[in-house]
Amino acid sequence: MGRLQRKKASVVKKKKTSNDEGTSTDSVSADSSANAPASTASKDSARNKTPGQPKKAQATSKKKSWISRIEFIQTSIQFLREVKAELKKVAWPSRKQALGLTAVVIILVFIISFFLGGVDMLLSFLVRQVFQQ
Repeated sequence: MGRLQRKKASVVKKKKTSNDEGTSTDSVSADSSANAPASTASKDSARNKTPGQPKKAQATSKKKSWISRIEFIQTSIQFLREVKAELKKVAWPSRKQALGLTAVVIILVFIISFFLGGVDMLLSFLVRQVFQQ
């Protein structure tokens, strides 16, 4: 099957590492997997912003939200391209075939509805006769 695939751009994530003195430094690494989940600690820190938080951390969380939005848009566009490719593979009926099949469906609906209506009237008549005696 020929499936459309686009190479996903690598995302730059910051990892915090601590040195011996107890302070933390930021190191940047490129993550080849754009779909890898972020750690829960970084999610919690992004959600619980405090006014005393450094602007660098706030900017990082804003970048992450933009990156996730861009990834969502890219996956949505890829999905729509694949839908378009699949719809090209569909064998669409001609106008004459569509009208003929529609007529068959409508006729069958009328036949079945008359049959069920007749059975309903017959059963209601029988129930009425049983309760009157």
